[in-house]
Amino acid sequence: MRLGVISDTHGLLRPEVFDIFKTVDHILHGGDVGKWAILKDLEALAPVTAVYGNTDGMELRAKLPQVATLELDGFEIVVTHGDQLGSPTPAKLHAAFPRAEVIVYGHTHRPLLELVDKTVTVMNPGGAGAARFGLKPSVGILELEPGIPPRGRIVEVGG
Repeated sequence: MRLGVISDTHGLLRPEVFDIFKTVDHILHGGDVGKWAILKDLEALAPVTAVYGNTDGMELRAKLPQVATLELDGFEIVVTHGDQLGSPTPAKLHAAFPRAEVIVYGHTHRPLLELVDKTVTVMNPGGAGAARFGLKPSVGILELEPGIPPRGRIVEVGG
């Protein structure tokens, strides 16, 4: 199963995302969506699991959870923006969600793909919206296959 991982769109969905995510089976959005239309546009590609982030307004907070848990291809997955942990790190996320095998988060806009405790894959796809903090916009791809650790990569978008 191929997952598209995106976060921190802040109301901007870059056209390149549609090409990068054209073959994904499910999309995970790590919050700071910006507007509901972003999720509707992503749903044209694949089912979407999304959470709200610290900058999302009441409309999105009324429709989205702060933390989403789901199982895909036998993997326990947690999606969160991560701001509830202050400055989220893989270790803090693993401690907060000890049963998760895959943790997707956002908030920092810094792309990260890390293995924690040899069994937990933590991914921050980076900020996909407007470039901030001197970082290039990016998204992630995760590939799940039962019995082996998830494979992932970060893909830069726009500029």
